Amino acid sequence: MFGPDPDSPICSAKACRADAVWVLAWNNPKLHTPERRKTWLACEEHREHLSQFLGVRGFLKDVVRLEEWASPPEG
Repeated sequence: MFGPDPDSPICSAKACRADAVWVLAWNNPKLHTPERRKTWLACEEHREHLSQFLGVRGFLKDVVRLEEWASPPEG
């Protein structure tokens, strides 16, 4: 989720306007192919809550710092 400035991503938690620090990669196996990854963004405060929400449902695949997710792989 991006705010008015796409270079300043914000947290996906409801009503949170904090800068995103984390990317939570997930998929719903009933709807998505195994390689598909949807993403939610999280600030420090909401990372654990959003991770638990997705994890309980078996959707959470990875949690990565935003700068790592956004940078191209080396090599």
